[in-house]
Amino acid sequence: MLCNSQPVSAPPELPPLVSAALSLSGRRGFVSATRNETGRLLATLAASRTGTLGEVGTGCGVGSAWLRHGATDGTKIVTAESDPQLAKVVADLFADDGRIEVLAADWTALIERGPFSLLFVDAREAKLSARDVIAEAVEPGGFVVLDDFTPSMVWPPMYEGRVDTLRQEWLQDRRFTTVEVMVAPDAAVLLATKR
Repeated sequence: MLCNSQPVSAPPELPPLVSAALSLSGRRGFVSATRNETGRLLATLAASRTGTLGEVGTGCGVGSAWLRHGATDGTKIVTAESDPQLAKVVADLFADDGRIEVLAADWTALIERGPFSLLFVDAREAKLSARDVIAEAVEPGGFVVLDDFTPSMVWPPMYEGRVDTLRQEWLQDRRFTTVEVMVAPDAAVLLATKR
């Protein structure tokens, strides 16, 4: 019956902490969370890093859970959520893990905790306006991951019939070597390495 199964790009089993964060997301009524495909990429990248990993835009902690799944010994994860009630709920979810710190603060407070060897930018405001700040917060050789892009197969990159200037600016920023990575047929991330 393999012919009738839905196509998947990875084993369907999820790490326990990721499952707990997804469950919290569902209970809180979030319509979207870090996709599993993006999460597996985050875990893979985290496995190659040391030092401090960061997440801009905690939400219900799904991205942080994926980072923690891949994190090596000695790494610390710091994530910022501007909604204080949500930040507390997520901090409670991670209470048994001293390597994850949840800040009840605007994303700019997270930047002060750098430099980061990996920074997952999952907040719209930071994606749109903070490339210079992000560049300063990431150590040389560090990764920046931006998600929630629709794949584009043309140059300049297009989205809904218009040039996607955000994506174009990241792909052309000389401070980074950046690539668009399709994680699913309908989803892409930008992966930037600071020079």
